[in-house]
Parts: sequence; structure tokens; C-alpha cells
Amino acid sequence: MKILAIATALGLLAAALAAQPFGSAQGKPPRVQFTDVTAASGIKFTHNTGKQGRKWLPETMGSGGAFFDADGDGWLDVFLVNGRDWTPRAGRRSLSALYRNNGAGKFTNITAGSGLDVELYGMGVAAADYDNDGRQDLYVTALEGDRLFQNLGGGRFRDVSKTAGIANANFGTSAAWLDYDKDGRLDLFVANYVQWTEKTDIWCSLDGVEKSYCTPESYKGTASKLYRNLGGGKFEDASVKAGVADPNSKSLGIAVLDYDVDGWPDLFVANDTQPNKLYRNNRNGTFTEEGIRSGVAYSEDGVARGAMGVDAADYDRSGRPHLIVGNFSNQMLGLYHNEGKNLFVDEAPRSSIGRASLLSLAFGVFFFDYDLDGFLDILSANGHIEEEIERVQPKVKYKQPPLLFRNIGQRRFDNASNAVGAEFSRPILARGAAYGDYDRDGDLDVLFTENHGPAWLYRNDGGNANNYISIRTRGVKSNRDGIGAVVRVTSAGGSHWSMVRSGSSYCSQSDLALTFGLGKDTQVTALEIEWPSGQKDRLTNIPANRHLIVEEGKGVVTQ
Repeated sequence: MKILAIATALGLLAAALAAQPFGSAQGKPPRVQFTDVTAASGIKFTHNTGKQGRKWLPETMGSGGAFFDADGDGWLDVFLVNGRDWTPRAGRRSLSALYRNNGAGKFTNITAGSGLDVELYGMGVAAADYDNDGRQDLYVTALEGDRLFQNLGGGRFRDVSKTAGIANANFGTSAAWLDYDKDGRLDLFVANYVQWTEKTDIWCSLDGVEKSYCTPESYKGTASKLYRNLGGGKFEDASVKAGVADPNSKSLGIAVLDYDVDGWPDLFVANDTQPNKLYRNNRNGTFTEEGIRSGVAYSEDGVARGAMGVDAADYDRSGRPHLIVGNFSNQMLGLYHNEGKNLFVDEAPRSSIGRASLLSLAFGVFFFDYDLDGFLDILSANGHIEEEIERVQPKVKYKQPPLLFRNIGQRRFDNASNAVGAEFSRPILARGAAYGDYDRDGDLDVLFTENHGPAWLYRNDGGNANNYISIRTRGVKSNRDGIGAVVRVTSAGGSHWSMVRSGSSYCSQSDLALTFGLGKDTQVTALEIEWPSGQKDRLTNIPANRHLIVEEGKGVVTQ
């Protein structure tokens, strides 16, 4: 009996330890600080909404930013989308900005002469190598018509929108590259918002006296776009044929995910005051909408919320991707857990995430492992749209601090927003948010964009007290960026996976490289990649704390 009791106790102890978050048995989590290095890095950018008191709807919505490697030197550069004055002013131009990463934490503005130095009322950006030439190109959504900029190398770009067949002047917001038909060429999904022009602007008011910004209910929706890559630099509008052109949608966010784990990319589209959409890939060039059936179209009480940004990832290592959705104030974040069998359940109302985010208006949201403990955390970039909101809702603020939720395992999160430095918790008017390891020290840094305000670069200090492995995929039969590839990493602490994906957050693009936290593990025992082409590669016994480029069918080509 004594032996049996000891065995039982040891079994319970082992089970308890196994249930703890990866690395938690090894002491306290690393002390991470997000340090504002914007000025020190050389980034000096202010977003222009063009507002002059007329309170036109687009003024509240812009804009985003991106981490991507513009010049192919292995260091992440930064692109920031700008608006413009509604009426041109002599001697004044509002331009988006391209900042080149010089290494050593410094950036240089190289916009002039880059081909990106054009005035437009921009909203969002997505970066990927659509022509498979080894250089990442840019797609910028804009009111007067979206732009496709082909990367010519050396920090120079060319507007190829017309010749490529891109024609979208529909209040485009977020965009995402994906290979939905798995032909080796990247296609493009563009989220379009509402039907608005300067001439059709509607007068709205909070108090019946002064004009305020209208809510999207005041305007008709519009269909989003799916552009199929035909090769040779040409695209066709496949929106209607593919079944994703819902004219009633008011779309702001797009996440690419394989929610039914069948190996084909599906689409989640976040809609503002309209039901969210979940498009299942039928593997024949078409999609079937299953948002209501799957439980992601509405809130728990059956209401279409004001959804903005979105991301998808496996935060609990269940093998299935889940969803985080940024919503309007008084609606809380949506944390949709994928239960399998095409069903999602929103866990936010019963968690710390719901309570902490209730009064926030969330735009950019994403999953990332900021402390590299092996479990994905959540960041939400927040800010209201109405300057006078505190007059009618005193508890809701115009400028709002970001929210950071640390994953402690077992589908639970702690609010770590005030534990990562006072600079991070500064209230701002956030819109876009992106992550990437710009200083190549292993942990993930954060970029925020502010509506009619500055951009902010926060360096992650201390996340790399834990170990990591960074994987950048290079397709051969598959698209060059390896978008859609599923990467699985196994170490002593267990296994986790992620899919290389464009889009997510709000109007922004994070780095396409995948960073896996390893906790205290010093080696990856197995690294497996399933490419969109069907090719499967497996590597073993890789030392931790490496930045790897893995080429399809070949293995590691650069460390």
C-alpha cells in the first residue's frame, strides 16, 4: 500500500508539472521590458488624416505599418502608411515612409526616390514576394485606389497596379497574401469597408448639436476583393467566382488560417457591425461561408460587433488555430477557441481578457511569444475614434494604453500590461500593430501606428533570457516566401507549430519569419515543414538561438 501511495503521489506530481506552462517549473518568467526606442532609432513619422473639422469617416480609420526586408540584407525595415490633406496645400506633401534598418538599432528614411514617395490617402499594407523573384513587394490600400509596388531591389519600387490588373478604389483596409489555389503563386485578399465619398458624407452627432464621426451603420457595405495571381505579373478579380464578394460586408481585418486542418488556407474576415465571415476553402478555387454555423459571426449574445483587427494561431497547442478579434469599446475582445468539428467558442467573457478589454476599442491585435516561454501571448493596440467620447461615456477614454496578456498555460492568460514598463502603457490613439525581431537578438519587438500621430517602435528587452529558434521559409515549388507552410518544432519541453502567414492585425504586416520560444531548452530535436506544394522536410538536433533560412527540399541555407 505504501509503494502504491508513493507511486500515486509521484504520478500526480508528474501530471501537475506536465500541466504547467512550458518553462514555468524553472522559476519566475523573465523580466521583460518594452522600451520606447523610436527617437533613438531614427524613426520620425507623423500620420496625417487631413482632418479640418469636417469629421469625415476615413479620418478615424488610418493607418498601418509593416516590418519587412525591403533590400534583402537580412535586417527588417519599416514601412509606414500615410494619409494626406483633402485639399492639396502648396509646398506640403504627406508621404508614406520607408525606413531602412542599418543594424545596430538605427533606421534611415530612404523614401525619397524609392518609388513609394507618392501622395495617397493610404490605409493598410501587406508585404510579400508575389512574383517569386526573391524580393518582397508591397500592396498598399488607399481610398483613391490601391497600389501594387513591385520591388526592384536596392530600396527601389515601381507602381505596377494598372499593368497587374489591380483596380480597387473601395475604401480598402487590411490585406493579406495567400496561395488559395496552391499553384505556387501568391494571390491577394483585400478587405473593403463601406461606400463612402466626400460627396456622400453623412452628418452625424453625439449630442444633436455638433457633428461627430458616423458609425458604419450610416453607410452601405461593399464587397471585398480576391485577386488571383495568373503569373507574368497579372492578376484577375476572382471575388465573385470564388464566393467571397458579399456586398453587405464592412470588412476591416483579415486572417489566413487552416481552421479545419485540411491543408488548404481558409479566410476569416472581421466585419464592423456586420456578421464576421469564415470562408472555408473548397480546394477548387471557391469558398463556402460558415461564419454563423461555426460560431464566429456574432458575439455570445448574438450581436454583430464592431470588429477591427484579427489574428489566428494555436495558443494552447491543441493542433488547431484559434482566433483573437479586436472589437469596439464596451464589447471586449473576442477569443474564439477552435473546438474542432468546425465549431468555435468565445472564451473571452469568462476570462481575464474579457474583463480587461471591455472598455478598450481594439484595432491591431495579434498572437506572439514575447517572453519566449513556448506559449503564445496576446497584444491589443487600442484607441477610440471619437474625440469627445468621454463627454458621453466618462469611463471610455479617447487615447488608450495597449493591452498585453501573458499566456500561463491551460488556456489561461494574465494581464501583463503594467508589468513591461511605463513607456509601454502610455495611452495612444493606436491603429496598426506589428511584431518582428528588428535587432536580431531573438525576441520580438513591436511597432505601433497612431491615428493622426506618431509611429512608435518598442524594443523587447529581456525576452531572450529564454531560448528560441527563428525560421524563415524559402519556397521552390511553393511560393518564394513559403506563405502557407506549416512549421512544427519539437524540443524537450514539447511540440508547437505555426503557419507562415501574411495579413492579420489591422492594416499592418508582421515579419513573415516564425519565432518559436523554447523556454530553457537548448536544442530543437525535430523541425518539420509541410510546404504548400506537398513537399515535407525534416531537420533534427538544431542548437537553439539561431536564425535559420530553410529552403524547400534542401534544408538550412543560411544561419
